[in-house]
Amino acid sequence: MTIDLLPDDVVPRLRAAGCVFAEDEAEILIESADGDAGRLERLVTGRVDGLPLEHLVGWVGFAGRRWAVGTGVFVPRQRTELLVTEAVGIAPQEGPLVVVDLCCGSGAVGGAVAADLAAAGREVTLHAVDVDPVAVAVARRNLAGLTAAPGLTAAPGRITATASAGDLDAPLPRTLRDQVDLLLCNAPYVPTAAIAFLPPEARDHEPLFTLDGGSDGLDVLRRVIDVAPGWLRPGGHLLFEVGDAQVEAALAHAAAAGLTARVVEDEEAGALGVVATRP
Repeated sequence: MTIDLLPDDVVPRLRAAGCVFAEDEAEILIESADGDAGRLERLVTGRVDGLPLEHLVGWVGFAGRRWAVGTGVFVPRQRTELLVTEAVGIAPQEGPLVVVDLCCGSGAVGGAVAADLAAAGREVTLHAVDVDPVAVAVARRNLAGLTAAPGLTAAPGRITATASAGDLDAPLPRTLRDQVDLLLCNAPYVPTAAIAFLPPEARDHEPLFTLDGGSDGLDVLRRVIDVAPGWLRPGGHLLFEVGDAQVEAALAHAAAAGLTARVVEDEEAGALGVVATRP
């Protein structure tokens, strides 16, 4: 069946539903329909009803690549690309690299860092962890693609990746103690009281535990900061995202844990992060 619902018909419906980037979303939905008018109608209807675009089409564009996502799995935000850029930029220039991605969700953040480093000819070992087995299954699918598909990196075979289910660092091999170069954590950091003000596609369709960071948004991040020094090698870096109101408290907690922290920012993307280094 060919599509008889034209892009001009799709865009107004998306715009009326409150989709800010209606034109871009229309292109993605039409591509995903692959010529099937019935499928396109179902996709557009689902989006108008508030379903996340990424869950409808099964992927998200992040850091220059497509990553599988699925129902019930957190969708990485474009602003989190700041962590990827910073991590790649501060990675040691020589030797094999060990990267850990806690609260990994779909595995896109750690996977993007590993892929960019491998494309530069580096040997990378990536350990991804999430408390949710559903997310871990998606992460394994994404990371398997990195290690198996030459089209994703300029140096296939240079990434070794695993994804494990468990609470923060609990599943990590003890042999990684004092060995991690880059510890990434896109933890939930929305204060509980602010959840109600999130866009419907987030608060209604993503698991609450992937969003809710407790009363001040830092419950999970404090735990990550506390365990980070035991995993990082001297000179290794912890990278995480925060909100404006959390910067001061996050920097203070990092300092109390013995880490030297600095703020990184991408004003255009509205992104704010912290890089905390083990001396």
